[in-house]
Amino acid sequence: MTNPAVSPPKRNIWPYAIIAVFVLFAAYIGSMVYRAMQTDVNLVSADYYQKELAHQQRMDAVARTTALPTPVQIRHDAASRRLTLELPAALAGQAVQGQVHFFRPSNEDLDFALPLQPAADLRQSINTSKMAPGLWRVQLDFTAGGQAYFLEQDLTLN
Repeated sequence: MTNPAVSPPKRNIWPYAIIAVFVLFAAYIGSMVYRAMQTDVNLVSADYYQKELAHQQRMDAVARTTALPTPVQIRHDAASRRLTLELPAALAGQAVQGQVHFFRPSNEDLDFALPLQPAADLRQSINTSKMAPGLWRVQLDFTAGGQAYFLEQDLTLN
């Protein structure tokens, strides 16, 4: 009896491929965990409570403003290029102090603030002829009778 030439058994590559995939996956997950642990995540600022208190005070001021019997009016007359602020008659006789902030969302260099100085009829007129055309955000932040009030309104100048 003669033995035919015995060939060595063929090696199957699949077990090595599966092991390699598991090792690479474990290395990837390990590197991602390492990177995540090295990342500094500060979701709370150092003065978180102070900022929360200021935000709550602003929300109270907005609620107080909307609860006024008549709303605060901010009107722009394009023909005369004047902005008129009118406070409600309910605030008559009270010392009103505050500021009118003009914010330009597209260019912070144009932002400015003016003091709120209403006349006896609780109106103040502001000249807008030197303001650049476009979108402006007007914020009226004032106190009357010891209470804070706040109103924000968008204004488009032509």
